[in-house]
Amino acid sequence: MGRHVIRKRFSILIVPIVALGACAPQVPDSARGVGFDSVQAVQARDAALRGSDPNVPLTVLPPEGGTGAPQPVTGVSPLPGSAEATAAETTRILAETRPAQSGGQAAPQAGAVTNSLGISNENNFDAVSGQRSIEGDAARREQNRAQYTVVEPQALPERSGSSQPNIVAFALSTNHPVGTRVYARAGLNGAARAERNCRDYASPDLAQIDFLQRGGPKRDGRGLDPDGDGYACGWDPSPFRKASQG
Repeated sequence: MGRHVIRKRFSILIVPIVALGACAPQVPDSARGVGFDSVQAVQARDAALRGSDPNVPLTVLPPEGGTGAPQPVTGVSPLPGSAEATAAETTRILAETRPAQSGGQAAPQAGAVTNSLGISNENNFDAVSGQRSIEGDAARREQNRAQYTVVEPQALPERSGSSQPNIVAFALSTNHPVGTRVYARAGLNGAARAERNCRDYASPDLAQIDFLQRGGPKRDGRGLDPDGDGYACGWDPSPFRKASQG
C-alpha cells in the first residue's frame, strides 16, 4: 500500500517536468553562428542559383582572343579634369605644334621665309648673318638719318573771321582771383541787376565775351560785374590759367 502511493506521487512529479521540457526553447546550432547561415547552406544556395555543383567556383571566362579587360567605351567624351581628358588635350596640343613628319614642314605664316628646319629666316642666326652685315646695317642707318625732316615749332596762327574778344587771352593776362575789386563800380542794387541781366546769356563765357566787347573790364554798361573784379556773371579764369601751365 505504501509503495503504490509512492509510485503514484512519483508519476505525478514526472508529468510536469516533461511538460516543462517540451516548452523550453531550442538552442540553435553553434556551427551556424548567430544570425548567419552555415557555409554549406550559403554554398548550396549559390549553387542553386547558378545551377552548378556547389564545390565548383563560379568562373567568368574572357571572350575568345581577349584578355578579360573591360572593353573601352567609344562615343563618350571623357570627364573634364580626368586623366583621359588630360591625355587627349596633350595629344591635341602636340599634334598642332609639332612640324609635320611626312610630306614637308608645318605651314609657315603668310609672307615668312623659312628654311628646312621650319624656322623663319628672321629668327635664324645663320640665315641673317649670310644676308646682312654690320657694315650694311650702318649704311642703312645713315640713309634713314639723312631722310629725317625736323619741323621747327611755330606760333599759332591768328583767328580769322571773328572780331569778338578772346577770353583765353584775357584770362592769361590777369592774375587776381575772383571777387577781388579792381575796377570802380557805381549804382544801387548792383547784385540784383547783375542777376537779372546775366539770365540773357547761355553761359558765363558768352557773358564775359559780351562784357569785354562792350568796353569791359573798365566799363560795365549792363551791370554784369557788380563787384568790379573784371569777371562778368561769375566767370572764372582759373581753368584757362591751369591749362596753359600744363
